[in-house]
Amino acid sequence: MENYFGDWFTRVTKIQSEQPHWITPLVTVTPRLEEELRYDQMWETMPAGKSLDSYGGGKGLELIPFENVEIIFGVPAWQTEKISPTKQESGWADDNFLLKYRLLSANEQNGNYILTAFLGLTVPTGSSDFTTHHYVITPSLAFGKGWGNIDFQSTLGVSLPDNGSAPTGNGTPFLANTALQYRIMKNLWPEVEANYTYWPNGKHGGLNQLFFTPGLVIGKIPIWNRVGLTVGAGYQIAVTERPLYRHNFVLTARLPF
Repeated sequence: MENYFGDWFTRVTKIQSEQPHWITPLVTVTPRLEEELRYDQMWETMPAGKSLDSYGGGKGLELIPFENVEIIFGVPAWQTEKISPTKQESGWADDNFLLKYRLLSANEQNGNYILTAFLGLTVPTGSSDFTTHHYVITPSLAFGKGWGNIDFQSTLGVSLPDNGSAPTGNGTPFLANTALQYRIMKNLWPEVEANYTYWPNGKHGGLNQLFFTPGLVIGKIPIWNRVGLTVGAGYQIAVTERPLYRHNFVLTARLPF
C-alpha cells in the first residue's frame, strides 16, 4: 500500500504518456484520462424569460487510481433559477460520479487516437426544487483522433433513470457530443462543439435539441511541479426549436496535476 501511494505520480505519468495530449473540451467529456480539480460556471438563458446560473457545474476531483481507469467525484452544483423579475429559487443539484475505462490509446508518435468506455451515476441528493428525484445511470462510449494540431473528441451515450420511460418520467435521452479543436502555438486551443440530445420518450418525448458551442481553452500553463492551470470560455447557441434553454455562457477553470 505504501508503494501504491508513493508511486502514484510515476504511474500516472506513464499512463498519460500512452494517450494523446489534447486539451479537455469545454462541454464534451474527454476520452483521455486526467487528474485535476475542475470548477465550471454557467449562465443559461431559458424560455419565457427565465434563467439558470450554475456554480460548479457538477465538476470536481478527477483521479487515475489504476492502469486505464479514471474516477470523477463530482461536487453538486449550487444553482439559482430566476423564475420572474421578483422570484427566484436556489439550491443544490444532484451529485454525480463517472468511471472511465480506456480501451485503446496511442500517443502522437504512435497513431494519435483513443477509445474509452464511460459509466456515469447521478444520485438524487439535490434540493427539492433541483433534484430529478431519481437515480440515473449513463453508459457512454468516447473516442477521438488527431492529425497534427487538429483533433476531434466525441461521446455517445444514453441516460437511464430508474423511472424508465414512464410518460411523465425523465425519459431515456440519447446524448451525443463532438468537439473539434485546433492547437495554436503551445497553449491556445480554439474549438467548436456540437452538443445534441434526443428524448424518445418521457415528459420530453419527441424533443431534440442541438447546440453549437464555439470557445477557447488555454492550457496547460505550468504553475509548480506537476500542477498547472487551464482556463476556457465558450457560448452555447441553440439551433433547434424548443430547446430546454436557448443560450449558455460557459467558463471553466482546472488545476491539472
